[in-house]
Amino acid sequence: MSESQQKRTQKCVSCGINIAGTNAAAFKCPECGQQIYRCAKCRKQSNLYECPDCGFRGP
Repeated sequence: MSESQQKRTQKCVSCGINIAGTNAAAFKCPECGQQIYRCAKCRKQSNLYECPDCGFRGP
């Protein structure tokens, strides 16, 4: 998948919205290193997230 395709398909792991072009955070899962994306709203509200690969949960 090309970088431009990845940007179009990036979704917030907490709420599922498409985060392309938004003020979202991208970080690696503390357990497995999988790239995780979270939208600004979920970050601000400290919504829980779960890594889609290993199941790690965090605020």
